[in-house]
Amino acid sequence: SSDLSSRKSSPVARGSAFQQSCNLAAAMAAEKIAKKAVKKTKQPVRLYAKGLILGYKRSKSNCYANCTLLKIDGVRTKEDTQFYLGKRVAYVYKAKKEVKNSKFRVMWGKIRRPHGNSGTVRAKFAKNIPPKAFGAPCRVMLYPSSI
Repeated sequence: SSDLSSRKSSPVARGSAFQQSCNLAAAMAAEKIAKKAVKKTKQPVRLYAKGLILGYKRSKSNCYANCTLLKIDGVRTKEDTQFYLGKRVAYVYKAKKEVKNSKFRVMWGKIRRPHGNSGTVRAKFAKNIPPKAFGAPCRVMLYPSSI
């Protein structure tokens, strides 16, 4: 009969122990969520659209090095390009020689007009883009804003 009495009282004891373990688990989960939230805020925010340098504007035999073709992520039509016209473009690359404590350099340009119907744009850079940059990523800044 002593076994029966202990069994009858054990669900209550188990319930309180179970409740404590649940509370502990919930507290640990909340702590993890708080840590994740802190980590997310430390992540830098990208303030530009990603683009790709395709090459120079050209015909079959002529090359126009002062006009560079770019493909912007998520832009698929000529109408979509209207938002990006006039925006600044940065081609960031790494050089061997350090200048002003940085090995990174930037070439700046501006999106001028659409090119074709598939969302490609033409850009003009302050200095012509070197052919080494073809296929490389570039940053399409969201300024100057026309909104």
